[in-house]
Amino acid sequence: MAVRKTYLAVIGTALMLGGCSFSSEALWPTLAGEEETTQDTAVASQPVGADAITSYDVAASTEPLTGVSQTGTFVGSKVENMQQELNRLKSALSNHSNELQQLRGQTVAHSQAYHGTVAAISARLQVGTTPGNPVLVQQWNTAQSELDRVNDDIAALNSLANKVAADSTLSTFLLESVRSAYQVSGAVDEDHRQLALLEDETNRTTVLIDRLLNEISESLARQTSYVSTERANLNALALAVKNGEIFGDSLSKRVFQSQAAPASSGQRMAAAPSERPLVVIRFDTASVKYEQALYNAVNRVLERRPQASFDVVAVTPNRGTPAQVALNANKSKRNAQAVLRSLTDMGMPSSRVRASDATSASVSANEVHVFVR
Repeated sequence: MAVRKTYLAVIGTALMLGGCSFSSEALWPTLAGEEETTQDTAVASQPVGADAITSYDVAASTEPLTGVSQTGTFVGSKVENMQQELNRLKSALSNHSNELQQLRGQTVAHSQAYHGTVAAISARLQVGTTPGNPVLVQQWNTAQSELDRVNDDIAALNSLANKVAADSTLSTFLLESVRSAYQVSGAVDEDHRQLALLEDETNRTTVLIDRLLNEISESLARQTSYVSTERANLNALALAVKNGEIFGDSLSKRVFQSQAAPASSGQRMAAAPSERPLVVIRFDTASVKYEQALYNAVNRVLERRPQASFDVVAVTPNRGTPAQVALNANKSKRNAQAVLRSLTDMGMPSSRVRASDATSASVSANEVHVFVR
C-alpha cells in the first residue's frame, strides 16, 4: 500500500512539473524564441527598394562629421572650415531626400484622386447617359484640376532637382579643396589623417547626392510622360462626355507605340482618286453622329500600322450654280474641320492628320472622306 502511494505521488509530481513547463512556455516564450522574433522585427523594419536608397542610406550617412581636433596649423584651420561645409552639405542632402519622399507621397495621393474621378466618369458613360451631362462635366473639371496638381508636383520636382544639382556642384568643389590641401606645406601628420577622413566622407556624400539626383531625374521623366498621356486621355474623355458615350482609350496610346518620326507637314498626300476611303461621313442631316464609328475605324488601323497618318478630305457635289457650289464647299470644309478636331480630341497628333478639299459629281450631299496614308 505504501509502495502504491509513493508511485502515485511520483506520477502526480511528474504531471505537475510537465504542466508547469507547458504553462510557462505559453505565458513566457523561451529566450530563443524572443531572439528570433526580435531579429525578424528588426529585418522587417528596415526599408527596402527605392526608399532604402533615399531614406535609409541617406539617414545613416548624413550624420555630422565629428572628431576633428585642432592642431594649430594653417591646414588644421582649413580642415575645420571644410568640416563645417561638409556638415552643412549633409544636412541639405537629408532635407532634400525627405522632400523627395514627401513629393512622391503627394503625387501618389493626387494620382489616386484623379483616377478615381476618371473611373466614376467612365462608369457612368459605360452604362449610358445624356450628351453633355452637367454632372459629368463637373466631374471632368474636377479631374482636370486633380491632374493639374500632379503637374504642380512636377514643377516642385524640377525645383528640387535644381537644389540637388547645386549640392552636387558644391560637393565636387569641396572634394577638390580637400585634395588640394594635401599639397599645402606646414601640416602635421594629424592634419593629413583628418584630411583623409574628410576626403572619405566627402566622397560618400557625393555618391549619395548623385544617386539622389538620378532618382529625381527618373521621376521627372516618368511623371512628365504620365501627365502628357493623361492629358490626351482627358481630351478623349471630354469628347465622350460631350456625346454621352465612351469611345475607348486615347489614340495617342497607339501612336506613341511607334518609334518612327511623324510625317512632315510638306509631304504630298498619298490619297489617289482610285483609293478607297477608310471612312465616309455623309452630312445629309443637321446632326450626324460619326465619332464612335470614326474612332473604331482609326483605332483598328493604328493597331496594325502604328505609323499611319490620315487625310481628311472635304468632298463637295459638283452640281448647281457656281454660287451653290461655293456655298456647299464652305459647309463641307467646316465639316472636315469638325472631323479633324474630333480626331485630335481622340488623341491623334495634329502632325499625323491633314485636311484638304475636292469636288465630285458622284456625290449628292456634302461628305467627308478619311484616307489612310
